[in-house]
Amino acid sequence: MESTMKEMRDGASVLDFDSKSTVEGGVEDVYGEDRATEDQLVTPWTISVARDPRHNKGLAFTEKERDAHYLRGLLPPAVISQQLQEKKLMNSIRQYEVPLQKYVAMMELEERNERLFYKLLIDNVEELLPVVYTPTVGEACQKYGSIFRRPQGLYISLKEKGKILEVLKNWPERSIQVIVVTDGERILGLGDLGCQGMGIPVGKLALYTALGGIRPSACLPITVDVGTNNEQLLKDEFYIGLRQRRATGQEYAELLDEFMSAVKQNYGEKVLIQFEDFANHNAFELLAKYGTTHLVFNDDIQGTASVVLAGVVAALKLIGGTLAEHRFLFLGAGEAGTGIAELIALEISKQTKAPVEETRKKICLVDSKGLIVSSRKDSLQHFKKPWAHEHEPVNNLLDAVKVIKPTILIGSSGVGRTFTKEVIEAMASFNEKPLILALSNPTSQSECTAEEAYTWSKGRAIFASGSPFDPFEYNGKVFVPGQANNAYIFPGFGLGLVISGAIRVHDDMLLAASEALAKQVTEENFEKGLIYPPFSNIRKISANIAANVAAKAYELGVATRLPRPQNLVKCAESCMYTPVYRNYR
Repeated sequence: MESTMKEMRDGASVLDFDSKSTVEGGVEDVYGEDRATEDQLVTPWTISVARDPRHNKGLAFTEKERDAHYLRGLLPPAVISQQLQEKKLMNSIRQYEVPLQKYVAMMELEERNERLFYKLLIDNVEELLPVVYTPTVGEACQKYGSIFRRPQGLYISLKEKGKILEVLKNWPERSIQVIVVTDGERILGLGDLGCQGMGIPVGKLALYTALGGIRPSACLPITVDVGTNNEQLLKDEFYIGLRQRRATGQEYAELLDEFMSAVKQNYGEKVLIQFEDFANHNAFELLAKYGTTHLVFNDDIQGTASVVLAGVVAALKLIGGTLAEHRFLFLGAGEAGTGIAELIALEISKQTKAPVEETRKKICLVDSKGLIVSSRKDSLQHFKKPWAHEHEPVNNLLDAVKVIKPTILIGSSGVGRTFTKEVIEAMASFNEKPLILALSNPTSQSECTAEEAYTWSKGRAIFASGSPFDPFEYNGKVFVPGQANNAYIFPGFGLGLVISGAIRVHDDMLLAASEALAKQVTEENFEKGLIYPPFSNIRKISANIAANVAAKAYELGVATRLPRPQNLVKCAESCMYTPVYRNYR
């Protein structure tokens, strides 16, 4: 072979070295990159728009843009539209049969092409919402250590105590409008996932952008890592967090206090801090402590309450009566259960002018020890005490249903299959159209399935759940179960706070959000048994919620963006981020 090649090279051998092609035994630095000075022009690989997810357009870069940004030759010659890219990627994602694979594919897309990620999510929201958020995000958090590629947010651990402000300044963006923070202690219905709970703030903020139009660069996901009590994670070689048991008491309080002060100092008073998936005892304390000094919102307590109240108000069109005429029974008396109950009591109080202490008596809660009654008051956690009514003790849900005869049954227990056949049949025995809300996430923790609710009630139940269920046919009629998803509320709620420059969150704003959402349910939706509008209209819904929330902020005197816009809906719509590609010079 070498002899043949020598003839073609005019006798030159591979062993005849040419000094022009070598530098100290290596290949000569022909382009001058190894010894470049500031005066020498070098292809700007490190700042190439094609390598920046915020500016990357893939094959959608035009011929002119390829020349201007040194992309000529780095991309195949075809130039295609964003629409075609979207079609191709959706076809690809639909090939995956495992939801977690779809989640990983979407996260990888976000890491390389931000605008295309949001274009897919906005245009295919009903299909992709369960992928980027509940229920798939729960499995993603459980396996976060294994699927971890690169940091997507800010991690603040006990190691950073005393220098949290410095850590916040490490985040490259300076103009932050929304922070979602978790300590990972109560992730969905899955318990303590420690540092791996980061999937929740990342997922929530993706929805803030896709559904509420908050700029991605204005969103900051944060995990406060104080350890974990999950033995399985502590022994997992791939666990990405602190390998120690959770800090509690003063140590925990001091770290959170430093964090809250640093956020306000670094980003100002108008940054929204959303608490997410904190354990019950910490969630209520943090909301109570910082609600008067910071712009704070707890989605598990307040967001869930607002979306459920909206569903209940909309359902009145189907089941009849006013809110005050109904009897409510909850299974679950944690953050979600007590938060929903309190907001319902506030709305009844607003409508009837009765004191909230009186309207609470229309609402009963069952926890793991049975019906919450006054004889248990001394042993109850503080947030359960307002619901301890004068009543004989009742040990279980079924007996409570039979005794109280509620018209509306709400599950927020985090325990699956607790709305048994006997419970649903009992509800149907004294209600023509029982309203059944099985709110726990993910799907495996839902109190009952849509099929069970419709079958056991003989097709008479009005049903909604926290996680999505497919339509179900019973006796020739197709039932479309609604989803009481917090994503209806928090993106629009946050946008309303941003456009008004609000500095505090008031309960009346939550009522305003519920009212706006309930009004978006159409007669066509009601005919299908739906008590929530379809997610396909979510940006319009969010704009209306934002306008209602902003109007209430101005009314309460907590808005700082003056003068007030004349048309708040148009203002909200005009402020929304759009993921269409920009043209580059």
